[in-house]
Amino acid sequence: MKKYLITGGCGFFGANLAARLLEMGQSVVLFDNLCRQGSEANLAWLRGLGRPEVRTGDVRHPHVVAELVQETRPDVVFHLAGQVAMTTSVKSPMDDFMTNAAGTVHLLEALRLHRPEASLVYSSTNKVYGAMEGVRLVEEARRYSSPSHPCGIGEDQPLDFRTPYGCSKGAADQYVLEYARTFNLRTAVFRHSTIYGCHQHATFDQGWVGWFCRQALVQKEDPTASPFTISGDGKQVRDLLFAADAVDCYLAAEQKIDAIRGRAFNLGGGMGNSSSLLELFEILEELLGIRLRYDNLPWRHEDQRFFVADVAAVSAALGWSPAIGKREGVESVLAWARAR
Repeated sequence: MKKYLITGGCGFFGANLAARLLEMGQSVVLFDNLCRQGSEANLAWLRGLGRPEVRTGDVRHPHVVAELVQETRPDVVFHLAGQVAMTTSVKSPMDDFMTNAAGTVHLLEALRLHRPEASLVYSSTNKVYGAMEGVRLVEEARRYSSPSHPCGIGEDQPLDFRTPYGCSKGAADQYVLEYARTFNLRTAVFRHSTIYGCHQHATFDQGWVGWFCRQALVQKEDPTASPFTISGDGKQVRDLLFAADAVDCYLAAEQKIDAIRGRAFNLGGGMGNSSSLLELFEILEELLGIRLRYDNLPWRHEDQRFFVADVAAVSAALGWSPAIGKREGVESVLAWARAR
């Protein structure tokens, strides 16, 4: 049995990872500052599944991170802690930097000095590719498409850090890879597209699938509810990866860390699970039997019109592929939200 340390372990994806590991009977350490909405609820859920070790702290403090690694001596680290919203990074760029970039280096240094044999898998973001202005797009009736990328965006897409969030996550992404090259640490990076699922306490600026599922349920329950808002024209496209599939991928990465050490992979649901906002709304309207009402706001700064992860590389390296389709996944999110 291995000991797994999950930073950000009470967040949405961290909790889903922890739940799987607890169900497998593994030893799990949760490290979280419990500041994010829903983290306390996720912790209560996890305590109902097993007996995780809970450490409250913040990756911005290097001595706290060093003590965490020294005292828990993990075999595997899933580094998910971070500031997750572009809008927040614009309001507080220094806090964003300290959490995402500096916090990641604090963890890497703690592992280098005190637990170099451990493996680390880092959750990066598609925002490291910036607005991808060189990718030619075609505007269709309900979405944008890229004929030159029929399978999605691969890892050969040039890095182009935009917004403070893109810079902090991009810097952390590169540090994780460099610690494999320079210090021979067993690290790998996943550049997430949209991961969604149950136990995601979404907000207006983070977790868009869960957020719009909640807005749809509000309008289902109250036909007089005010319209919600969307940024842009609703044709922007992402690929949707259900949390259970992402957990499978992370566990496969940990098992094959020596084969993928020092590599970065784009991770998402692939072209078959791609969806624009408008297409998600169509699914919600069909499932709930309503007509959604919303108002359009200006585009968010540096928002990507199109990002679909080409999952060929990660599939080849890990023997993994998404199993849960977007409609099935959205049904699960609606059922969870209704039961809350």
